[in-house]
Amino acid sequence: MSGLDRVSASVRSQNEETSRSLPFQDDRDFADAQRGFIAALRPGVIENAAGDVVWDSDAFSFLDGDCPATVHPSLWRQSKLCAMQGLFEVTEGIYQIRGLDLSNMTLVEGDSGVVVIDPLISQETAAAGLALYRTHRGARPVTGVIFSHSHIDHFGGVRGVTTDDDVTAGRCPILAPSGFVEHAVEENVYAGMAMARRSAYMYGAALPRGPQGAVGAGLGPTNSTGTPTLISPTVDISRTGQTEVVDGVRIEFQLTPGTEAPSEMNFYFPDHRALCMAENATHTLHNLLTLRGALVRDPHVWSKYLTESINRYAAATDVLFASHHWPTWGTARLTEFLGLQRDLYGYLHDQTLRALNKGATGIEIAETIELPPALARTWHTHGYYGSVSHNVKAIYQRYMGWFDGNPATLWQHPPDESAARHLEYMGGSDAVLRKARASYEAGDFRWVAQVVNYVIFAEPDNQRARALQADALEQLGYGAENGTWRNFFLMGAYELRNGSVGTPIVTASADIAAALSIEQLFDAIALRVDGPRAWSAAITLDWHVHDQNIVHRSELRNGLLVHFDRTGEMPPPDATFVLTSADLHAALLGNSDLKQMIADGAITVDGDASKLTELLGYLDSPDPDFAIVTP
Repeated sequence: MSGLDRVSASVRSQNEETSRSLPFQDDRDFADAQRGFIAALRPGVIENAAGDVVWDSDAFSFLDGDCPATVHPSLWRQSKLCAMQGLFEVTEGIYQIRGLDLSNMTLVEGDSGVVVIDPLISQETAAAGLALYRTHRGARPVTGVIFSHSHIDHFGGVRGVTTDDDVTAGRCPILAPSGFVEHAVEENVYAGMAMARRSAYMYGAALPRGPQGAVGAGLGPTNSTGTPTLISPTVDISRTGQTEVVDGVRIEFQLTPGTEAPSEMNFYFPDHRALCMAENATHTLHNLLTLRGALVRDPHVWSKYLTESINRYAAATDVLFASHHWPTWGTARLTEFLGLQRDLYGYLHDQTLRALNKGATGIEIAETIELPPALARTWHTHGYYGSVSHNVKAIYQRYMGWFDGNPATLWQHPPDESAARHLEYMGGSDAVLRKARASYEAGDFRWVAQVVNYVIFAEPDNQRARALQADALEQLGYGAENGTWRNFFLMGAYELRNGSVGTPIVTASADIAAALSIEQLFDAIALRVDGPRAWSAAITLDWHVHDQNIVHRSELRNGLLVHFDRTGEMPPPDATFVLTSADLHAALLGNSDLKQMIADGAITVDGDASKLTELLGYLDSPDPDFAIVTP
C-alpha cells in the first residue's frame, strides 16, 4: 500500500480544508526567497573526505511538485521555500548561502576580504558554500567570522572557512557573544547524547526524503551530517551598543541572552542599513523548548529584546536578514515583521501566565489558547518549528515545573508499570486494541496513540500494537503543520516498524570536547559516575595543570565527584598528576592511553596512579541507542 493510499479520510479532509482556508494566494515570501538569486550549487550534493554524502539538497527536489495528501499544505509551502538553495545577494556587499544546511551562512564583503556570519553545522557544507561564493564573487580571503549564538548550526562549520593559524595570527578574528563557549560546549556535552538521540526524531534522520517521509524541519530542510568543528572566539561581545570594525565593516551589536539561545546577539550594519536578527526573528514561531531537549527559553525577555531591536534599529534599516529563511526588505515591512514576531512571543507568555494563575495546567492551556487574528493570518507566525502547543507547555514548565499541582499526579508509577496497570483495568491488551482499532477508523489518532502506548509499554513485543501505533503516528505526521512534529511522528512509526536507528548525528566533536574548561571537563566526568557502584569509594586526586598554573582537586565520596581549584593547606591527595590541559582532556575523555602517556613522560605522577584507574572504572557510558517509543 502506498503512502498516499494510507492517508485517512479525516487527515485528507483536514489538509484539503487548510488549502481552502489559508491565504495561499499571498506569494510575497516566494518573491523574497528568490530575490537576489545568483547561482545554485549543482549538483546539490556535498561529500566528506571519505566520499560519504553529508548534504543532499537534490533529495528535496520533489517539493517542486504540488502538495500531496500526505503533507499539511502549509508545511509543504514552508518546506518549498526552505529548499531554495544557492548564493543570494541580500544588498550590495552582503550575500547569503541558503539551503545548504539547516541554517544560512552570510558573507559581508570588507576592504580586503569577506566576513562570514554563522558558518553552518559542518566543515564540509561551510567550505562548499564559501566555494560557491568565491566562484561568483572572487577568491576573497575570510577576514573575520561572527558566531551569532551558541547553537551548533551557527558555528560547527568554522574550519570550512578559516584556520587556527589565521585566527591565531589575527588575520581572521572570531566574534561571539559573552558566554558563547560555555553554553556551546555544555549543550553538546552535558546532555549531548540524549539530545542527539532525540534529534534523530526531530530532524527525521532515517526518513526517506519524499511526500511520505521527511519534507523539512520548518527552520530549514534538515541538518547536515558532516564534521562539526569549533575554534574559540577571539573577540568577546559583552554589551549592547558595542561597535567593532572588521576588515572595514562597521558592526553594532545587541546582546539578547536568554532568547533563542542562552548566549545570542543581533547586529546592525550601519553602512549597509542592514539588520541581522540571528535566530530571534525568523519566518516561523520558534521553540521555547525544542523537542530534542534544552533549557526552557524565556519568551518574556525574548519579546522585550525584539522591542529593543525595533526601537534601536528598525527606522534606520532597509533590509532585515537572519540565520534561517529569507530576508525582508523595506523599512515598513520589516518593522511590521519584527512587531508581529514580538507580539507572538509576548502574547504566548502573558496569556499562559494569565491562565495558569487561574489554575489551568499546561496541557489545558495548550488546548484552549488562540492567537489574535492578526497573528493567526500571518505566515511567519505559524508553528513550523516551534508550536503554540508545546511552547505553551514550556512556559508552564518554566514557571511551575513538571508538577501540575494535583496530588494524584505527584507520585505516579513509571511508564511500564503504569501501562501494565492500565491494561489490567481496561480489560487486557486484546480489548484495548479492539477499541483502539475502532478509534483509528473514526480518525481519533491522538487517542489511539495514547492508549496503544499502554499496550506497547506493557507488552513491548505485541506486534499488533506496534503496527497500529505506527499507523496512528503516521496519520498524525501526515496532518502536522509543524515540521519537527511530523518528523517525530513519522520517526516513531519508522522505529516501531524497523527498529532503532540510534544516533546518526553526534555533536560532541573533538573540537567541542577540547573547548571544555577544566571546570566543565570535570563536570562532564561527574555526570558519568555510576553513583551506587561508587558509594563506598574514597579517592582524592590533584591535577597540576602547568600550562594554566592551577592545581585542581577532585574528590569522589558517596558516589559524588566534587572538584575545585585547590587553595591553601589541604589533606594530601592519593596522587598528584602533573600535565598540560590538553593531556588532561585526553586522559579523562579516553582519547589516549593513560599508561602510555605516563610511560612516555607526558604525565608525571606523585602517589598511587592506580587511583585514577579506579576512578575511571566507576564511569558509566551514555547509550546512543536508548529506546523512545518502546520501554
